[in-house]
Amino acid sequence: MTPPLLSVRGLNIRFGNSTAGDSRPAVEDVSVEVERGEVVALVGESGSGKSLTARAVLGLLPESATARGSVQLDGVEILGAREAELDRIRGTRVALIFQEPQSALNPVRRIGWQLREAIRAHRRISRADARAIAIDLLEQVEIPDPQRRVDHFPHQLSGGQKQRVAIALALASDPDLLIADEPTTALDVTVQAEILALLDRIRARTGMGVLLITHNMGVVAQHADRVVVLRHGRVVESDSTRSLFDAPEHPYTRALLAAVPRLAPTTTDEHSGEDGADGDVVLAFDRVSVIYPASRGSAAFPAVDSVDLTVRRGEVLGLVGESGSGKTTLGRVAAGLVSPTAGRVLVDGLDPAALDARRLRELRRDVAVVQQDPATSLDPRSTIAASIREPLDVHREGTTAERRRRVLELLDAVRLPATLADRLPHQLSGGQRQRVALARALALRPRLLIADEPTSALDVSVQAEVLELFTRIQQELGFACVFISHDLAVVHQVADRVAVLRSGSVVESGPVGTVFGAPREPYTRALIDAVPVPDPASRPAHSAGRDAVPV
Repeated sequence: MTPPLLSVRGLNIRFGNSTAGDSRPAVEDVSVEVERGEVVALVGESGSGKSLTARAVLGLLPESATARGSVQLDGVEILGAREAELDRIRGTRVALIFQEPQSALNPVRRIGWQLREAIRAHRRISRADARAIAIDLLEQVEIPDPQRRVDHFPHQLSGGQKQRVAIALALASDPDLLIADEPTTALDVTVQAEILALLDRIRARTGMGVLLITHNMGVVAQHADRVVVLRHGRVVESDSTRSLFDAPEHPYTRALLAAVPRLAPTTTDEHSGEDGADGDVVLAFDRVSVIYPASRGSAAFPAVDSVDLTVRRGEVLGLVGESGSGKTTLGRVAAGLVSPTAGRVLVDGLDPAALDARRLRELRRDVAVVQQDPATSLDPRSTIAASIREPLDVHREGTTAERRRRVLELLDAVRLPATLADRLPHQLSGGQRQRVALARALALRPRLLIADEPTSALDVSVQAEVLELFTRIQQELGFACVFISHDLAVVHQVADRVAVLRSGSVVESGPVGTVFGAPREPYTRALIDAVPVPDPASRPAHSAGRDAVPV
């Protein structure tokens, strides 16, 4: 029988020195197979061993890691192969796409140069021929105007275009196996759909196998043929996509699927009435426009154009739209971090631009922000208690003992044990760090919370826990919230009303169930249609799986 394209058998990966007795297992007895033309998804929470398993295939494990078992490519053992042999495999027979294309692209080199270097690393051809192949690769990954874009720098491309260039780099040597490590997590839902559809078309055309690492179960349902579920470094379940979604056997698999937020809109809104919440207006955008000035040869950029929106006490307003639509800029305006170029923003009926320093300081204590990645907003040298206490210290709230009690109250509110108070951020998991960020934001009992993509970097099960926690606390404390996200299912779960932005303008707004259930605008409908549905039965024809692939 013909061996599978990739066969991983009994893979074990340990860190540390086994002879000294201080080694610890990271991957234990993992087995995975990928046939030609097949997409196999590795799923599981952070730390489950997904990326380590994929990196073992290419011999890219850290020096402190030791791998045992078997990794075969077309029946040939490559685990433990010499570096020279692995160099012949990397980029030629096996290619890798990372989550963040910036990590794969050199910011100071033009796209064409980078593609030419990848092509000439494995072929003896002239620069002119390599440039022609580079343009053809850009055309294959559907970059518009490839003859011109080949001379662009990465910063001149959108996030989706950069990911297409990363795919072009991976395809430069016609690999047999593509390892895609969270290739669409950082992308908008419409761009994500385009990238995944592109990979489906390339797979159907070339017959390459794909090992897909993702925590998005909707992506798995729509694009994978088989699924391997990992937990704590072990395989807990492996099955065809349809069977696994229809009848998951392991409790952990069932928990993963149950945690997936689902966009199931109805025209009857379950969050609020047609007019939204009945509380006082906490935040109002009054014909707000923001234009970023020209700099270094770039033209002025209109980020927000004449936006009118209100958020009432106890209400959650979701902001959705593609990158560049103005979501984050509006959030920064609400937080007082960006001043409007035109129009005004009112917080509790007051215009921050018209206040003196003392009254502005008082107003700002009523506004808090939760960022997407707490690792960038928490001081790595400060303890958890110090991070949560910081707003209390800045505003000189209470005595030292009262601040300590408030920190413990907040830890309890976000369901974190008091024993974590003296730890540093790196000693906590991603979900725990996000809870700390939420606790710090609530320290001064704000009337307005700005949450900018607060769960997009979290695993699906951790995301579900944080969203449940957020909803409970918001209902208990009754603060107004602007919730920014590109995940429409998450917005549908937590928001009362939603505003859809495109190119800086609000194209549609209203109760979340009404907007998602019966959108008036084609753009809103396109966003909804692009959401990957966690149901293999709804797969489109272009993702039909191996049966549609000419192998």
